[in-house]
Amino acid sequence: MSIADKVFAGSIPEIYDTYLVPLIFESYATDLAERIGAQTPRTVLETAAGSGVVPRALISKLDEKARYVVTDLNQPMLDRAMAQQAPDSRIVWQQADALTLPFEDESFDAVCCQFGVMFFPDRVAGYREALRVLRPGGRFFFNVWDSIQENDFARVVTEAAGKLFPENPPLFLARTPHGYHDVAAIEADLHAAGFFKIQIETLARRSLARSPRDPAIAYCQGTPLRNEIEARDATALERVTTAATEAIAKAYGDGAVSGKISFQSPTTLFRRG
Repeated sequence: MSIADKVFAGSIPEIYDTYLVPLIFESYATDLAERIGAQTPRTVLETAAGSGVVPRALISKLDEKARYVVTDLNQPMLDRAMAQQAPDSRIVWQQADALTLPFEDESFDAVCCQFGVMFFPDRVAGYREALRVLRPGGRFFFNVWDSIQENDFARVVTEAAGKLFPENPPLFLARTPHGYHDVAAIEADLHAAGFFKIQIETLARRSLARSPRDPAIAYCQGTPLRNEIEARDATALERVTTAATEAIAKAYGDGAVSGKISFQSPTTLFRRG
């Protein structure tokens, strides 16, 4: 993973939240919030919170005396999350690196991370930090994307961008968001970090958009794929977005579109208690 893969700044947070969140994150945030809420945790830590889709889904499921610490490495993404969230005294917003968490041992009943661990430069270290701050019996909830072959819109956008830059194709989506999907490898990393009772499901859903241009904008302009495109040609962003729109329309139609989406969902991860 390159350094640019972790840069969510400029207009990316707003476009990410406007286009990508409803496309691929919102319904899964609801699912994650229900699984966390069912455990009735009093203290929750979220890492790599992005633009705050999980807090918007989870806060209503927590006790009125709960404490929910929401963190992200990128302050612009955290700023976007704060701006979108109704004021709530239970939420603490804090910039933090998931690999070096600024919290004491055994501080939280639950730690969650929706589609963020793929960005960790050292995933075992990130898992160890989650384990360290969990109380005995606490749970770690997270999701990761399946391979890009199993996620239609991301695959089509990557292929369209590659045709415009055949000698140096922008592969951010395949390399990072969809680059950590092997169930055996995920389980091995979790065991290496000290977790046990690990169950991982692969879940297939449908990703819906109002038009082919919405997913093209979401991926080309609302993710670090944009950084890769502009690094190759500062004037190419709209050209790539248009090519991706046309490719999605060719594959899925000109109106509202639906594509396959798949992710891995580790559902029961315990700290020994």
